[in-house]
Amino acid sequence: MALELYLGSRSGDTDRKEVLNLKYANRHGLIAGATGTGKTVTLQGMAEGFSKAGVPVFMSDVKGDLSGMAEKSEMQDFLVARAETIGFSEEYIAESFPVTFWDLFGEQGHPLRTTVSEMGPILLSRILELNDTQEGVLNIAFRIADEEGLLLLDLKDLRSLLVFVGEKSSDFSLEYGNISKASVGAIQRRLLQLESQGGGEFFGEPALDLYDFLQIDSHGRGQINILSASRLMQTPRLYATFLLWLLSELFEELPEVGDSEKPKFVFFFDEAHLLFNNASKPLLEKIEQVVKLIRSKGVGIYFVTQNPADIPEAVLGQLGNRIQHALRSFTAKQRKSIKLAAQTYRENPDFKVETAITELGIGEALVSTLEKKGQPSIVQRTLIRPPYSKLGPVSKARRQEIIEQSRFDKKYGTAIDRQSAYEILKERAEKVTKKAEDSQKKPTKKKRKRSSRQSTTEAFIKSFVRQVGRQVGREIMRGILGAMKR
Repeated sequence: MALELYLGSRSGDTDRKEVLNLKYANRHGLIAGATGTGKTVTLQGMAEGFSKAGVPVFMSDVKGDLSGMAEKSEMQDFLVARAETIGFSEEYIAESFPVTFWDLFGEQGHPLRTTVSEMGPILLSRILELNDTQEGVLNIAFRIADEEGLLLLDLKDLRSLLVFVGEKSSDFSLEYGNISKASVGAIQRRLLQLESQGGGEFFGEPALDLYDFLQIDSHGRGQINILSASRLMQTPRLYATFLLWLLSELFEELPEVGDSEKPKFVFFFDEAHLLFNNASKPLLEKIEQVVKLIRSKGVGIYFVTQNPADIPEAVLGQLGNRIQHALRSFTAKQRKSIKLAAQTYRENPDFKVETAITELGIGEALVSTLEKKGQPSIVQRTLIRPPYSKLGPVSKARRQEIIEQSRFDKKYGTAIDRQSAYEILKERAEKVTKKAEDSQKKPTKKKRKRSSRQSTTEAFIKSFVRQVGRQVGREIMRGILGAMKR
């Protein structure tokens, strides 16, 4: 029997359950709908279902509401009533889940770090909003760092490298092309802006071990990794780029798994439109490639956004499992979006999809999932089940308690600053400075000019030698002449 994730029951026919076949859960999905229509509850219920099936989950918590998964449901009357309406009352019990809190800034969860080298120049250029010329200079800087053996771990490493490249720009330009000091300066200013927004805390060590996301607890439930994103959303480009980096790393690190009965990991990308806003063509191509290929690693990606139109068509076409909550139609543009959204579903003869999208109630959705052979099911109006865990956030005290009790607190709690580009370049500069100072302090011996005037002793010796030479010469000559006379 196939493993299934229960989503809810059909509106008007609660004996018919709507499920997600876990065999096809890595074919990705979409959760869409206007604000207040029930996307967060749907997301929470799906994460619970994956966890109970032994599948680890990663999700971002933009409003703080998802932290309640760490505690049991309070079983409010409206939740119990929904369970009874859909024939779920016997199975509906309060339950907490194994939650691990993460935070790029280390405030509401374990710090999430990566190194500058692991992020790479392409994604870093997106965070910094660099133009093509500046991105080219950053690529050159990374190449020089590789050749010089300079580790790029944090932002001070990158700043030091850029100073080094700028100072020797004329030397490097001969090999790599023009390196404008103006471009170097522009990159430095963007780095300062990123650091002032708290982005500098994201770069450093200990870097994240992705396998720490893929944990299973003693009861066989998948770990639910919740990223605190309330502050992170203030810098949406950093948020989107971080999640894209995380997907890219998963693709690079995880082995191929082929077809399996359930995913190895499920990734929920909330506020997905931020990933695609103002994205360059190369970046969009990279996203499309990751989405297309990462399912072979057993990873399912679920984009959560207000409107399906927020997702590029090339990516949208790869999302096989869809849950569509209500959309509003106040403007011509919104009506057009609803029409386009309706056309992506396999039609149901019992209702008109385009009309149903605007009529859905809170906690009701149009559901279409992949069935046998990966074919999409006929779209169904569905009442979404209530979650087992608490709706809303946990208290600050409870969150802190969970963080301190986690085994990851010791591993990631304290930052490490080992020798890297900053220290190496600083040491080189100090040696050059010291050598220059030493050469200035060393005394130089002046050569004394030899006087052209002869001393009395020198004159006497030269006169004596000449006299001796003449006398010896006369004696030799006399000997020769005497021999000839004989």
